[in-house]
Amino acid sequence: MGFARTCSVALVGVEGVVVEVQADLEPGVAAFTLVGLPDKSLTESRDRVRAAVVNSGAEWPQKKLTVGLSPASVPKSGSGFDLAVAAAVLGAAERIDPRVLADIVMIGELGLDGRVRPVRGILPAVLAAAEAGYEQVVVPECAAAEASLVPGVSVLGVRSLRQLIAVLADEPVPEEAQDQQGRPDPLLAGLRMPGTGAATGMHSMGTTQCENGRDLADVVGQDSARTAVEVAAAGGHNLFLEGPPGAGKTMLAERLPAILPRLHRTESLEVTAVHSVAGLLPPGKPLIDVAPYCAPHHSATMQALVGGGPGMARPGAVSLAHRGVLFLDETPEFSGQALDALRQPLESGHVVIARSAGVVRFPARFLMVLAANPCPCGRFSRNDELCECPSAAIRRYQARLSGPLLDRVDLRVEVERLTRGQLAGEGSRGDTTATVADRVRAARERAAVRLHGTPWRSNSEVPGRELRSRWHPAPGALEEAERSLERGALTARGLDRVLRVAWTVADLVGHDRPDARDVALALQLRTGVPRGVPMTLGALT
Repeated sequence: MGFARTCSVALVGVEGVVVEVQADLEPGVAAFTLVGLPDKSLTESRDRVRAAVVNSGAEWPQKKLTVGLSPASVPKSGSGFDLAVAAAVLGAAERIDPRVLADIVMIGELGLDGRVRPVRGILPAVLAAAEAGYEQVVVPECAAAEASLVPGVSVLGVRSLRQLIAVLADEPVPEEAQDQQGRPDPLLAGLRMPGTGAATGMHSMGTTQCENGRDLADVVGQDSARTAVEVAAAGGHNLFLEGPPGAGKTMLAERLPAILPRLHRTESLEVTAVHSVAGLLPPGKPLIDVAPYCAPHHSATMQALVGGGPGMARPGAVSLAHRGVLFLDETPEFSGQALDALRQPLESGHVVIARSAGVVRFPARFLMVLAANPCPCGRFSRNDELCECPSAAIRRYQARLSGPLLDRVDLRVEVERLTRGQLAGEGSRGDTTATVADRVRAARERAAVRLHGTPWRSNSEVPGRELRSRWHPAPGALEEAERSLERGALTARGLDRVLRVAWTVADLVGHDRPDARDVALALQLRTGVPRGVPMTLGALT
């Protein structure tokens, strides 16, 4: 009787559970039994592993073979267990010393010819292995850079099962032929899900928009909207842009990620883990260090926005936009059910999806940007009479955005129609992306100093009770906001959000704490009602 065990990882959302893969050989009729709550793709690994072992030059044991995945109560899916199953079988057959396998975690899919293919979720799987105390990990060669992001773990990247057998048996490692130059590596196909990528609008930016030739200075006019975008980036505040078509709403949203600070190491690992599980990690770029940008189409379902799907739930747009920007263009065209599903992640910073296969928790702390036309034809305005929509149609169109959702939006700005003089280039250009990004970074640093020692990183994350009891604005600064609360123009949540925006304005203009003008600008940005203060930050310094 032969027995061997090694380890792999089962992913539940972006969290991993270390699974012990056990192989047992007994005398009897040759058979291969796989137990431990596997799904269909994992059950098929019996045929993949047998063919890979034989085609790698090893002998397949002609005995009764039982492979167990423990703990058996955890659902297991995917093809990432192939490499561990093959190694455990070879250990039980004494082709590899079983003692060598016991403390190694193996992740990878096997091709019928013995090549090791990458799978989604390498980074969160290695993170789970490191948290469980394992120090040695075997992954596909093309995913070794991603696995090496985890400190304290020794990573071995292999291209084939033959190489793994040689390394573990202390034999000369064979060279594997590389694919022809100029052709895409077929092994990288395992890193992406079909139907995803740049065309869907659900992807990481990869590089800043400024490097792609998109600069904030390209936006003509719109001083109020530019101020709102800068405040949103500095404090992580949600933003609602309303205005006619062609006024620059989409241009502003697309340039917002470039003025956000680069992600810290911990944030980069969080974002990379989500994109790795979703199959959207760009090949050749194992670590995402810039803010992601997701712009799903308005036909997206609730599952596409918040996550879900058949079987174990997958991350949606709110999780792919974690630590970045979620842009919902033509927001009233989204289904009401999908939009209202955003309310819980906007408050908590994560989304919990319950399915029959299990409960999954995905991170979802994002900056939301909504863009909408004022009416179905887009020409409604207080200043002209170009709109021909009936008043009832305008009310129905604007009512598609529920009050509770809009109450979670800190900044609401009306984007004005451009004039002929502005389009002709008359007047000065606005600040460039680099200039605004420097101011945003300085404001974030001021907030970080103030919030040091707390679990919060930006003003938008600070609870209202802490703002009222721990960090006080200047005396009398909140009088106008409190009067708006008494008149019913603001809710209690709205007052807290005004105070958060006021702290961000103070950080941008260099004030130690918000004064009356900072709060007035915050009120104006939230309600859209003029408060007698200029909409440019430079006038407040």
